[in-house]
Amino acid sequence: MAVESSPETPLHEGGDDKKLKREFGTIGLLFTAVGSIIGSGWLFGALDAAQLAGPAAIISWAIGCAMFVIIGMTYSELGTMFPHSGGVARYPHYSFGSFTSFSIGWVTWIAAAAVAPVEVLAVVQYSTNYIPWLQKIQEGEAVLTPAGTGISIVLMAVFVIVNFFGVRWFARINNILVWWKLVVILVVIGVFFGLSFNPDHITAPEFGGFAPYGSQGVFSAVATAGIAFSFFGFRQGVELAGETDNPKRNVPLTLIGSVVICGVIYILLQIAFLGAVPSSAIKAEGWQAVGAHFSSHGDVLATFGPLAAIAGILGAVWLAGILYADAIISPGDTGLIYAGVTARISYAMGRNGNAPAGLAKVNRTGVPWVSLVLAFIVGCFFFLPFPGWSKLVEFVTNSTVLSFGCGPLVLLAMRKQLPEHVRPFRLGDKWVWVIGFLALWSTNLIVYWTGWDTNWKLFLAIILGYVLMAVYYSVAKQQTPPLDFKHGWWILVWYAGLAVISYVGDYPEQKEKAGNLGLLDFNLGAVACLALTALVLWLALRSALPTERVREILNQMDTEEEAPPQQH
Repeated sequence: MAVESSPETPLHEGGDDKKLKREFGTIGLLFTAVGSIIGSGWLFGALDAAQLAGPAAIISWAIGCAMFVIIGMTYSELGTMFPHSGGVARYPHYSFGSFTSFSIGWVTWIAAAAVAPVEVLAVVQYSTNYIPWLQKIQEGEAVLTPAGTGISIVLMAVFVIVNFFGVRWFARINNILVWWKLVVILVVIGVFFGLSFNPDHITAPEFGGFAPYGSQGVFSAVATAGIAFSFFGFRQGVELAGETDNPKRNVPLTLIGSVVICGVIYILLQIAFLGAVPSSAIKAEGWQAVGAHFSSHGDVLATFGPLAAIAGILGAVWLAGILYADAIISPGDTGLIYAGVTARISYAMGRNGNAPAGLAKVNRTGVPWVSLVLAFIVGCFFFLPFPGWSKLVEFVTNSTVLSFGCGPLVLLAMRKQLPEHVRPFRLGDKWVWVIGFLALWSTNLIVYWTGWDTNWKLFLAIILGYVLMAVYYSVAKQQTPPLDFKHGWWILVWYAGLAVISYVGDYPEQKEKAGNLGLLDFNLGAVACLALTALVLWLALRSALPTERVREILNQMDTEEEAPPQQH
């Protein structure tokens, strides 16, 4: 695929958020994304994916990687055009106005606010093996005890304090932690391959063959086993684009490079896990319940720490100890990152004008502190109470992926709205429409594969967001930008279409009695998502803001960037 370079001319004047500090270099930004990707997903994803897809989970990881490379390509062009922090929430505002940017910003913020609690839950879930009073089993799920809830809130507070002191310290800490995480995951892969790797687990009929649960299992794993969730960290190249010293180089490298690097690592880990699982655990009830049939010393360790359990079985007690330590470091680092990212999304909404302006206030170290405190408060509500890691991950997956779906639409709209605008990283004209369409289709498919039992909660949260928007616009009439509803009404068609397809589809399967009708099989569901993609693309591009309005919004951003910082 050809990638064209734009002339070396200055970026848009308001390109960098001048109130924020540009402390992230090439390695700093790339490592922030890699550190965000390698969080809790690798600790639980290999087991969860194997239970849904069997050995075909290898294909699930490859599909997830390919989808997020495609989505990352769309944001690579946008991220270098407009290196603004909180870009996922801000870009829709430029092309489609306030209604669309609020719709996407709300979904983005809800999803991001839940990630730090997810990582805290991962820390606590692994820690329960040696601090049993943190969690208890309730109706088959691990839930927090009152003491565990208190510890979780303290961990959230630590994330906020580190972020409060600015990205310079944040980047320094993160670079060290990422090196640790990379070394640990590579050591796990090496030990599993070296001590006990049985290739028959992957292909032999006695273990169920390569794809015992068919395509349903392969694609369900992408959405619900933590695979899609594990790649979300690529977004740091967009969310922190206003805080990097060279957006032209660093943003595309981070968005695409982080997914490819981590995708290769995850696939190797999945293969190593499949070969190292005890054969008796697979034969007991097949891959679908493999986690319930192995432990290292009589405890149900696979429930709380599958990789550590295998390490114990293999006699690598030292590795199990490292994994228990890493179960604090890896999710903790990702939670640290997302606490800051969540703050920058609400900062972006405050800058857009469709949320209170106070959310855009920054402190002396360049951190949006009001948004950071709000992220902490809302994040703590996810502990009161929530089921274990896997269930919360499903909600984060569908909401986050949905927020990414507007990127391809903005990319294609901007080709018509601002055709002459400098694009330091430019997708080839012959490929941009293909990439944009595939990225939006990938988004719709992942939301569909997540399943109705999780999706209905997302659509309920979207309705709540519109209620809050109506209240804000009625109270703060003189402070809000034009709603631009005629340029953003199509997003309601998109959301409604996804809700209908999910409700009539076959994810989850009918035997789970989740309330969906099951009228669409895998093939028909994919075709329905394809048709919805084409419809939304057509409606969105027909409804996009005129060039004059786009320039007005960007010029307004310029003016605000030149204003003295509101430090508090």
